[in-house]
Amino acid sequence: MEWYYVIALILGPLFLLMAAGLPVAFAFLVVNLVGSYILMGGLAGIEQLVLNTVDSVSSFTLIPIALFMIMGEAMFQSRIAIDLMDTLDKWFGKIRGRLALMAVGGGVLFSTLTGNSMGAIALLGSSLTPEMEKRGYKKPMSLGPILGSSGLAIMIPPSSLAVVLGVIAELSIGKVLIGIIVPGLLMALLYTVYILGRCRLQPELAPAFDVPPVPFADKISSTIINIVPLVIVVFSVVGVIFLGIATPSEAAATGAFATLALAAVKRRLTPKVFGKTIFSSANISVMVLLIVSGAVTFSQLLAFTGATYGMVEAVLAIDMSSSAIVFLMIMLVVLMGMFMGPLPIMLITLPIFIPVVIQFGFDPIWFGAMYLVAIETGATSPPFGAALFVMKAVAPQGTTMAHIYRAAVPFIICDLLTILILFFFPQLVTVPVDLMFR
Repeated sequence: MEWYYVIALILGPLFLLMAAGLPVAFAFLVVNLVGSYILMGGLAGIEQLVLNTVDSVSSFTLIPIALFMIMGEAMFQSRIAIDLMDTLDKWFGKIRGRLALMAVGGGVLFSTLTGNSMGAIALLGSSLTPEMEKRGYKKPMSLGPILGSSGLAIMIPPSSLAVVLGVIAELSIGKVLIGIIVPGLLMALLYTVYILGRCRLQPELAPAFDVPPVPFADKISSTIINIVPLVIVVFSVVGVIFLGIATPSEAAATGAFATLALAAVKRRLTPKVFGKTIFSSANISVMVLLIVSGAVTFSQLLAFTGATYGMVEAVLAIDMSSSAIVFLMIMLVVLMGMFMGPLPIMLITLPIFIPVVIQFGFDPIWFGAMYLVAIETGATSPPFGAALFVMKAVAPQGTTMAHIYRAAVPFIICDLLTILILFFFPQLVTVPVDLMFR
């Protein structure tokens, strides 16, 4: 059977099942079961599918997913994230657009602590947006910065999606986590430049308002109490990986322990908080692991049938430069993100894209960093980006989807600019990785 018939036979029912509302994990399970039976020799194919599924979820490399989830849930349940926002508020003072800049600063710091973009939107949107509108901020400056900066959770470790990408693409998770740090900070820098520039050109978007002066001693004490301990938590994840002290799995464990220890020191690790943290993180982790198992067996099914090899050969035969093809792949991810969630996109495209990228001779870690930016861009892109609907749920009454769409556009442009910079300057990804893994 020709490879394109195999692709149609596999992807067609998959899209139909997801369109019918079947959860992603079960849609992949159905397709994998039927595909294995038809294409891999009946019951023997089903047996192989079961073995592949067990192997995929018993991999040691998946441990960081559950531990990163515990970190994020502990930060939110113990309200350590709220303390962080209060401290940032004291430092920003009377800067025009201070609340929008707080959203970016909070997004960066939350990303290093939680790795949960939707949780960041929920927290920042519910806490900052009402205050922004109360102070006269217009929709582009009250909604946009939160939409943009929340996506930094995908780009700054710990990032569960980066771990999933590493597993599906069979890349070093440590290299992926290090490789996305500079792109994430670059996105935050572009957001900051845009906010400061637009507030200067259109000051009515973010009116200045009086802020009670905070003594310098109070700022320092608040920083020591609320931010310095978080630096230790961040180091326990990113620092130990960068210094080669721990593997990503070990770093995830030290990060989870440090986060729970910090909550205990603040006397907030009550049985109720601990129970909510474990229960919520377990729910999300099980869902992600089910999806990952489906993705791994899906990619193996493509490889067994020869579809992956056929697609690579077809792409290599296109009369277009390899760089242009890689760029089109990234833009396709952005386009798909307008209609689908991040995980389904990763499961469908990575088994196809990564072999092509490697065959072209490009660094797959560099491609993975651009890919994650594209995933984040799609999540905030109209009409159906997932982040847009989370923002709608927490936005003040009277906020329409049109308001949210317009507010998201400038930050989507910043994301696309980030992709272009990474495309032409891959050293921003490869140099930090090379420094660590020399």
